[in-house]
Amino acid sequence: MTKDQFREMLGDTIEQKLVELLGDPDDGLAIRSSVRARLLRQRRRVAHGERGEPLEDVVRRLGLR
Repeated sequence: MTKDQFREMLGDTIEQKLVELLGDPDDGLAIRSSVRARLLRQRRRVAHGERGEPLEDVVRRLGLR
């Protein structure tokens, strides 16, 4: 397992535990149909192996560092 894979696994585990302990603050809220459609498109793309822009590139592009 690479360092990045371990970091991702650890982050997912922490997020899951926090949701278990604190609950999902968005649970039960309505979602606009346009947002739902966008999330479903994103899920399909990720399932087919597509990934978004790496955070480091976004930070650099926006001059946040």
